[in-house]
Amino acid sequence: MPITDIHFMLQGNRIPVDHAYHLYSALSETLPWIHRNNVGIQTVSGILEGERSLMLTEKSRLIIRVNSEDIVHILPLAGKTLSLHGNKVTIGIPSPKMLIPTANLYSRIVIIKGFMNPDDFLKAAGRHLQEININAIPSLVEQQHIAETNEGKPTGTKSPYLRRTINIKGKKIVGFALRVNNLTAEESITLQEKGLGGRRKLGCGIFIPDRR
Repeated sequence: MPITDIHFMLQGNRIPVDHAYHLYSALSETLPWIHRNNVGIQTVSGILEGERSLMLTEKSRLIIRVNSEDIVHILPLAGKTLSLHGNKVTIGIPSPKMLIPTANLYSRIVIIKGFMNPDDFLKAAGRHLQEININAIPSLVEQQHIAETNEGKPTGTKSPYLRRTINIKGKKIVGFALRVNNLTAEESITLQEKGLGGRRKLGCGIFIPDRR
C-alpha cells in the first residue's frame, strides 16, 4: 500500500531543539492511534536560537509518514494545540505529499541498537539495506567544521562524522546522519517507506531527498 507524507502547518513561537520525544508524547496523548500504529514522525525544522531552542518559521511543518489508507486517522490533529516541554504549538491545515523516487536520500539521524562506533555502524547499516533488497552503499556524513593540525590532519578531538543524539526521559540515544546514493527508483521508494533502524516515531531512520 502507498505511503504518504502528511504536512501540517504549525503556529507557534519556539520549541526545544531536542524535541523528538516531547513531540511524540504530545501527539500520542492527543491522538492515541499514533502510539498503537506504525508511523514515522519527522522532527520539525526551524531557526536555531540560544539556550537549545528552535524558532518556528512559516516553513515549519509537522510531517507524519503514514499508510495512505490511514490518513483519515491523523486528520483530527488539525486544530489541536500541543505542549512541547511547555511550548505551545497549534497544528494547522494538512496537505498530503506522495513519496518521490530520488537517487540520493538522506536521514538526519539513524539509530541501530548496539552500534555506536562509526565503522561498525556503517557496516550494520549496509547489512540492513541488503535485508530490504537495497544494493546501494550507505555513507556517513562528514562534519563541516573539524579542528585540524598545521598539516591539515584532524586533531582527533572530534569525530569526523555527524553524530547526533535524542533524549528520552533523560537518557541519550546515539545515532549518525546517513546518506544513501545511487538508488534505483524502486530502491528509493522502498527505503523511504521502510526507513532504517529504530525509533521512527522519534524522527530516526526517516529518509528524505538529499538536497546537498
